[in-house]
Amino acid sequence: MKEILQYLKNHGERFDAEIAVATGISLTNVRLHLAELVASGEVMACHSIRFEKGKKVEGMSCRLAGYIPPAAPGRKPKSPLKIS
Repeated sequence: MKEILQYLKNHGERFDAEIAVATGISLTNVRLHLAELVASGEVMACHSIRFEKGKKVEGMSCRLAGYIPPAAPGRKPKSPLKIS
């Protein structure tokens, strides 16, 4: 489960199949671990349908719960708060 948490922290929101391929864990085991992580509140997951090259792909989209990635380096755009 630590591998899955670290992968999500490094790569952000991902599908369960992508996590399985990247970590080398079987898809069945990834889904079991994700269910445990969702139950403990460490991961947020939702069932999602995606279309790739005209084929329907169903899976779970997962991300860390309450994790906000650090801001990217560099200048930030100014917000336009001009009220007339």
